[in-house]
Amino acid sequence: MKVAIHAVGRMKAGPEKELADRYLDRFSKSGGPLGLDFSGVAEISESRAQNVDERRREEADRLRAQMVSGTALILLDERGKNLSSQQFADKIASLRDGGQRGLMIAIGGPDGHDEALRNEAQMLISFGAATWPHQMVRIMLGEQLYRAATILSGHPYHRA
Repeated sequence: MKVAIHAVGRMKAGPEKELADRYLDRFSKSGGPLGLDFSGVAEISESRAQNVDERRREEADRLRAQMVSGTALILLDERGKNLSSQQFADKIASLRDGGQRGLMIAIGGPDGHDEALRNEAQMLISFGAATWPHQMVRIMLGEQLYRAATILSGHPYHRA
């Protein structure tokens, strides 16, 4: 299953980008043998539309344009489920084992995700009740993807 990240906003060079890239590189190397092929991060700039609903809709349309048929969608959203690392790994494995050809995990912009896109998603996930900066979310997602691969492979990185 191809796994991709869609992010509204760009990571600038610096320690946050380096750490996110390090975890995504680890996931890329450890996920392949498990049938989880990392296809990268697609970054789009924030919409410049005049109001919140238009910005969300435009960003959602740009995400849909990148999705290939047969791709499951998981949105990172403040109203989503707060999963344990094991539950996150199990969800990814379930999608893979259920025949999904791809998985797109989307990080929204400052205005969040479009309501219609939220309704289309297979799952909404939250990294807690706090609001996190985009750069931190990218790091946490990279680490959780790497951790999921280690959990699924039986590697001792995850010590639950």
